[in-house]
Amino acid sequence: MDSDEGIGNAFGSEAPFSVGVEEELFLVDPVTGRQVNSSTAVLERLGPIEGTVERELHACQVELITDICRSAGEAVLTLDGLRRAVVQTGAGLLGSGTHPSASEGDAEITDKQRYERIRDLLGDAVATPVGGLHIHVGMPDAETAIRAFNGLRRHLPLLQALAANSPFRHDRDTGLASAREVTIRGWPRSGVPRAMRDFSDFCAAARLLARAADVPDYTWFWWKLRPHPRLGTVEVRALDAQASLKDTAALVALVHCLARYAAEADPEPDPPAEVLEEGSFRAARFGVKARLPDAEGRLRPVGELLDDVLANTRGYARELDCADQLNGLPALLERGGGAGAQRAAYEIAGMGGLLRELTQLTGAGMAAVSAADFD
Repeated sequence: MDSDEGIGNAFGSEAPFSVGVEEELFLVDPVTGRQVNSSTAVLERLGPIEGTVERELHACQVELITDICRSAGEAVLTLDGLRRAVVQTGAGLLGSGTHPSASEGDAEITDKQRYERIRDLLGDAVATPVGGLHIHVGMPDAETAIRAFNGLRRHLPLLQALAANSPFRHDRDTGLASAREVTIRGWPRSGVPRAMRDFSDFCAAARLLARAADVPDYTWFWWKLRPHPRLGTVEVRALDAQASLKDTAALVALVHCLARYAAEADPEPDPPAEVLEEGSFRAARFGVKARLPDAEGRLRPVGELLDDVLANTRGYARELDCADQLNGLPALLERGGGAGAQRAAYEIAGMGGLLRELTQLTGAGMAAVSAADFD
């Protein structure tokens, strides 16, 4: 039996180091920002689009999916068009890792066979919907994909801290920067996977775990990071969805550059899963204000770790045409990330004001971003 039988292997089928983005956004009342279960109606009214809009696990969400893109800027321009198309149906959109005020149980499960199976498998673990930002980077071959996967793995806590954008859940401040991360920890196969020796190791591990979990294949693993052989990519799944497309662009650019760097850099010792899990929780708890463990367990500020990463990746930013987008990261840090911006809005105008601001910012798309940021 070939090592990838039943797994697939589309690595190298597209241009290497292309990028694709998926964002899971909440459907809301366009005026109040209150969550609504309207994904089927939205898709029925959707006009012509570039990219794809899909119903999600919960009927209160849609997933916006770009085609294969050359750069972060191109991907975000596609997302802007998809956001505008959804808003033109009459729906509101809200970008956050969790809906700030919806009650547990408000979200209905979408009537698709896969989603009904997930509900049967996970039970109440799926009672609270979560909104993620998933970033795919195309890989030239399977072994390069595993090198990039192992290299990206060490940066997951930093990426989570920068993307933390869900301090509120069930109408209250959770004290977390990412309530999404804590919510999805209730899902099986949702943590940090171990490092892989090679592609054959991944294939064997995927078949074993799928058998043990009684699921069809690796696409039922909700790991924070995974090789995606059927698409020919490595996929980062650890990030909260963002309201601001400028923040989305900065995060996509960072992942794109890190994947390119990890594919070529000399291998380093793989951090233990337990250290990465600790870093993941600290990122969820404190966001951009976190001190995160490095590979040796020493705690370092997010800004310091980001400086190190940018020093290694800025050369790739020019090659990947995303230097302008990458330059948005310092401003994201200064604002306290998405979590800090949400809390600032809440302090001024309460929950109603926060919902309206998130809805306006998400729906405005590129209209809320200076065109110079995407030259």
